Amino acid sequence: MTGATARSAFTTEPSSADPHTYQTGFGNRFASEAVPNVLPQGMNAPQRVKYDLYSEQLNGSSFVAPRHQIQHFEACFSAANRNVEFVAAQQAWDPLPLLLEHDESSPGSGSGTDFVESIRTIAGQGDPTLREGIAIHVYSANTSMVKRAFCNNDGDLLILPQRGRLNIQTELGWLMVRPGELVVIQAGLRFRVVLPDGPVRGYIQEIFGAHYDLPDLGPVGSNGMALPRDFESPVASFDIEVDKSTWEIMYKLAGSLHLCQQNHTPFDVVAWHGNLVPYKYAIEKFINLANVEKDQADPTIYCVLTAKSKIPGVSLTDFLVFTPKWITTKDTFRPPYYHRNMSTEIMGLIYGRYNGSSHVLEPGGLSYEASYMPHGETYETWKDATTRELKLERVFEDTIAFMFHISVPMFITKWALRGEGGRSLHPSSPTQWDMAKAHFLDHLDEVNLDLKAAGLPSLGEEEEEVKP
Repeated sequence: MTGATARSAFTTEPSSADPHTYQTGFGNRFASEAVPNVLPQGMNAPQRVKYDLYSEQLNGSSFVAPRHQIQHFEACFSAANRNVEFVAAQQAWDPLPLLLEHDESSPGSGSGTDFVESIRTIAGQGDPTLREGIAIHVYSANTSMVKRAFCNNDGDLLILPQRGRLNIQTELGWLMVRPGELVVIQAGLRFRVVLPDGPVRGYIQEIFGAHYDLPDLGPVGSNGMALPRDFESPVASFDIEVDKSTWEIMYKLAGSLHLCQQNHTPFDVVAWHGNLVPYKYAIEKFINLANVEKDQADPTIYCVLTAKSKIPGVSLTDFLVFTPKWITTKDTFRPPYYHRNMSTEIMGLIYGRYNGSSHVLEPGGLSYEASYMPHGETYETWKDATTRELKLERVFEDTIAFMFHISVPMFITKWALRGEGGRSLHPSSPTQWDMAKAHFLDHLDEVNLDLKAAGLPSLGEEEEEVKP
């Protein structure tokens, strides 16, 4: 055929909003070359690589792992750490303030705050030195990382921009990530963050000793939730520096930051192959599933990514998303019902409006429900939901909310609880539940008739019999 341009079905095209090309798929073994025919064939470490390049290997798991697994911080979360504490009550936070615009072209404008400098820890559990646990962070930055890279040796980072794009340069290539997308950068990979839109804000979930994976689909089959083909990984890209310049590399290990310098760019990988690869995913592509006739499905049906714990069959964390969908159920309490569960629930809002809790949740804000603590919608919402006429209903229009559904209790940092540095709690009204009523007592006559029909004593009869 003439006049046709060949392109791979497994790569994406650049756009004005995202100038990068990506390879598609989840958990694949990719291969990418910025210069053709650079990758060694049939081996990883030949005596001499083409162009006298160095061969290097990054391993994301222990050597004895099964084949399918080869791929201002706080880090110690226990009662022994005075910087964290366990809170039994629900908490909510206002959005982290956006930093002022920083003029990166003006030498006299100050240094600004880059992505790594802006990270603050909200909560966590476990310890990276044990390769077990999790941490929740937020960030608010106003300047790009210039001649500076970051490498997190403690765990994998799931980053959720809420305001402003992140143009992320990694050793394996570039990713442009906007609000409404997530990006995962695995432990041990160097990266830097450039801010094409100015000040940014967002959320981070860090997991120690595990990797994110797609949830098992079970009876769902192939056509639901997050599709593997919608995940995008970078293609090889490298920088050339004619004049060697000093780069600063910051490493995080056991929660501590370590700094070193080198006289060349860390982004010098000409070609690579493997499956320990950063990736991004557009949350709007998530395929919602829900009950169509009656009752509610468990919120884990909205799981995009999961990370396993050391307990078989129990996840450490499930990343859930709430996106536009239809509700069709009849004779069903449609808002989130009152519940207590073993999981800790930490929610955030990327954009739009979320009405699924009794406290205010604004874009950029955060909420926390402790393990086994009761929570649910307001009493006013309960009254409306139990009396309204049920019709076909569209919810979460122009909205993306998310939940970190975490199977362990979480410790909250004192920074998050004390409001230092602009982080402010959003207090719930102390009179919020004053109007709630025990409606069972309004139906005692009806209850006694049902008890009598069942041959059981009426309420109050036993008390009368024991009176002198």
